[in-house]
Amino acid sequence: MNDTTDLKVLRALHEWRQAGRRALLATVVSTWGSSPRPVGSQLAIRDDGRLIGSVSGGCIEDDLLFQYIKNAPTAWGRPEAPQLVRYGINADEAHRFGLPCGGTLELLLEFDPPAAPLQELVLALESGQLVCRSVDCLTGQSRMDVSPSPADLVFDGQTLRHTMGPDYRMLLIGAGMLAEYLATMALFNGFSVTLCDPRSEYLGGWAVPGVRIVTDMPDDAVQAFRPDQRSCVIALTHDPKLDDLALMEAVASPAFYVGAIGSRRNSAARKDRMMTHFGQTEESLARLRGPIGLYIGSKTPSEIAVSVMAEVLAVKNGVAVPAAMSVAAMKQARVTAESSPSPT
Repeated sequence: MNDTTDLKVLRALHEWRQAGRRALLATVVSTWGSSPRPVGSQLAIRDDGRLIGSVSGGCIEDDLLFQYIKNAPTAWGRPEAPQLVRYGINADEAHRFGLPCGGTLELLLEFDPPAAPLQELVLALESGQLVCRSVDCLTGQSRMDVSPSPADLVFDGQTLRHTMGPDYRMLLIGAGMLAEYLATMALFNGFSVTLCDPRSEYLGGWAVPGVRIVTDMPDDAVQAFRPDQRSCVIALTHDPKLDDLALMEAVASPAFYVGAIGSRRNSAARKDRMMTHFGQTEESLARLRGPIGLYIGSKTPSEIAVSVMAEVLAVKNGVAVPAAMSVAAMKQARVTAESSPSPT
């Protein structure tokens, strides 16, 4: 599993508590209006002021750090129950804490979480499990259960249920320089990345740690990957023998993003092959993206990776990308403009 922010925060918190240091865990449990960090974001603060994670752009972290260092251990003491705090209630506070106008967020503060449950949670996350951590806000006691599927954080004022673990996943088909750049970007954006390439000569120079590598045929790899709503599948080989069957498996899955590298001509030819030889239709291939990426004039592998990753993140975040931003639309517009007669 890639070391996501959740895992980094909880691992550090466990290490601090295991060493006998006092510490605070803050979790964003609700937001109103614009908010700099989403629900579920976490921050851990050690008794000497060291912190890891983020719940805002920095101002709230500063305030929590000031309050924690100033008041501990007398005013806050060792409360058994978590506390709920709210930031950005009015315009003055929103300005003070650097929140967008109208932005408000609530944090659940847990004081000195026990080391043993934290260790169990960290070990589960490190092994790639999807788990739900529940916190009783009356007693401060927590429990961990294996979760069957990803879920949003739920907080009803008394119980916090926070599902963590393998979140968004990316399956790349085809090793190479573009795949290395794209895998690197996906990893630091919190994706768990799997690379599939049955061609041993392409895997010899792979140099991105933290990526799971499989050598099955790509269509078998897609089936084994079992794409869900938080998965994306991207084909990068330019080889129909490797890409086509895998992409057909992927478009039939719940994956939120399925696409393949290639020019407009190659993308059109791909769809034509699938419809002619494999019984696909325009409707069944409607979710297949190609050419992939947002148009930024990219030419090098690193720039193309930026373009593709930007489109993946836009789709993941529910952003409606204008059609004019697509590679196909922009290249067609340029062709049209270049072929139009110059005004006299």
